[in-house]
Amino acid sequence: MSWFKRENGEHGSGPMGAAVESRVRTEGLWIKCAGCKAPVWKADLLANLNVCPRCQYHFKIGARQRVDLLLAPGYELVDGGLRSTDPLNFTDIKPYKQRLLAAREATGLDDAILNAVGQLGKHTVVVSAMEYGFIGGSMGAVVGETIARAVDRAREGRKPLIVVAASGGARMMEGVVSLMQMAKISSALAQLDDARVPYICVLTDPTTGGVTASFAMLGDLNIAEPGALIGFAGPRVIEQTIRQKLPEGFQRSEFLLEKGFLDAVVHRRELKAYLERALDFMQVAAAA
Repeated sequence: MSWFKRENGEHGSGPMGAAVESRVRTEGLWIKCAGCKAPVWKADLLANLNVCPRCQYHFKIGARQRVDLLLAPGYELVDGGLRSTDPLNFTDIKPYKQRLLAAREATGLDDAILNAVGQLGKHTVVVSAMEYGFIGGSMGAVVGETIARAVDRAREGRKPLIVVAASGGARMMEGVVSLMQMAKISSALAQLDDARVPYICVLTDPTTGGVTASFAMLGDLNIAEPGALIGFAGPRVIEQTIRQKLPEGFQRSEFLLEKGFLDAVVHRRELKAYLERALDFMQVAAAA
């Protein structure tokens, strides 16, 4: 962010030269909050778990940050190494293979998902966290297979499963292969339920499309971060379909909690403690 503007082309050693130097030193250290529109010092934002200290707006964070937030140090990353084969050889503005390569370079992940096993308080849990920065967290064959493996790992080891959803929905570049993942994961979760192993889904901004229509709403406990966009179709599509104006806050966490679609809305700084308490209760109930 540029706090000072130079009025002439000279840097010089006078006041304007100092202004230019100040601008260079502060650039990149501030970020504009999408909630209150105020500038936020990045160091303060990071110290507050990427939540605006003023208005509590929850910024998006990556899958690795999610795992670090929930699990104690020393956790194990599992089920990695899977990469899409581009089953449809898809091309729109650019080839799907190029999009995949760019997303891998940008995120350091093979796809939009990260599985880990570690400690959440006294509980050993399986965490599957989605990465929105990887093609909008869209769900293709790799995401579906990786989450299904997390479900199987939780069931076989009788470890609670926590899925952190952050997705624009099914990945259109993989067509019906992507849509098949909805049934695949839902079927695996049914087996997890039969085994009486707890499953908690944490819905973050955004959780939409086929992800919402499948595993994101199948948790024994469905919770969300404040202000998260959660839904199937977008608000504009719904308004055009029903030809009605949607109510204020439609498809946001608080609205869905009020209408009974969520069990709780939990601030990011309270999430770990909330999950630990929930698992204390759920595991006692599962053992009964």
